Amino acid sequence: MAESERIETANEGVPLLEVRDLRTYIDTQWGIVKAVDGVSFTLREEETLGLVGESGSGKSMTCLSLLRLPPRPAGRIVGGQILYKGRDLLQISEEEMRGYRGRQIAMILQDPLSSLNPVLSIGYQVAEPLQVHRLAPEGGVKQRVIDLLKMVHIPSAEGRVRDYPHQFSGGMRQRAAGAIAMASEPRLLIADEPTTSLDVTIQAQYLNLLKETQRRSKLAILFVSHDMGIIGRMCDRVAVMYAGRIVEEAPVDQLFDNPAHPYSEALLNSLPNTKATSEPLPQIKGDPPDMHNLPAGCAFALRCPKVMDICHQQYPPMVSVDIPEHRTACWLHADHPVMAAAEREAEDGAEGGSQEAPERA
Repeated sequence: MAESERIETANEGVPLLEVRDLRTYIDTQWGIVKAVDGVSFTLREEETLGLVGESGSGKSMTCLSLLRLPPRPAGRIVGGQILYKGRDLLQISEEEMRGYRGRQIAMILQDPLSSLNPVLSIGYQVAEPLQVHRLAPEGGVKQRVIDLLKMVHIPSAEGRVRDYPHQFSGGMRQRAAGAIAMASEPRLLIADEPTTSLDVTIQAQYLNLLKETQRRSKLAILFVSHDMGIIGRMCDRVAVMYAGRIVEEAPVDQLFDNPAHPYSEALLNSLPNTKATSEPLPQIKGDPPDMHNLPAGCAFALRCPKVMDICHQQYPPMVSVDIPEHRTACWLHADHPVMAAAEREAEDGAEGGSQEAPERA
């Protein structure tokens, strides 16, 4: 899809989800971990937003927070808004929230072997959301389950409904997890690294299945991955996360062609290319920061090749780059009084050093 087509698609959709300054903290014996620290984004109908970043950047915790399911008792949502069709999900009762989970917002977890119950048949687990939300007529549940398994290309679905998770291959388990998520016909699908455990061939089939389901059901998808190649194939827009915050958000073609944040650029540079070369694959130096003790300023400063003094002092604001849809939190692009003063000081120093006479005309 061309960049202009992606942007047009993103702008035409009706806002379905708007997340504002979401904060989810986890209490540990070493201190408080700000797993989600002021995350904001929007997602429109029939749009796919990619959420990328290294392990531990806060992607999965963001997804669980959207369903109000941070790990308890340590995890807690401490602030922000989750507006689904204009209604703040953080302000409704737990009973009302159960009506949204599965029915309006569904999630595919990244490890189906641990998310599927090993002692319950696949058919029972696919049928459960239908029964909870009363979406199938009495006596019609089994046929609906078979139809769902056929939809995700489970062979011999009529017989496999009685099988247990250990009797399915990894790819079939992943597709079954997708069938459970799609059973209630949600409007928003959260796919948390759904291809991690799949080989390349099955991975391609699964991604095609998600796209096919999105076209048929007009889904909005929040697609979580650390694989930039898959993000480029699946998504309309991309949000890059680092240390619990979104550091860049842009249409996918814009991000790939012109990354604004050094972290986004480093992720793209670490992708292998198809040309034979003896050069080592570029890598991001250093390690992700200790989430129990984040440094002052930008969390990426200790690994950034373009770091400046201010990066260690203050966290940069989110600003637009090139187009309004492309935003980043980086001092390289921020127009800030501290930056302006530093630039003026540098310019004055350069001018002073180049003067040959003290007098001016």
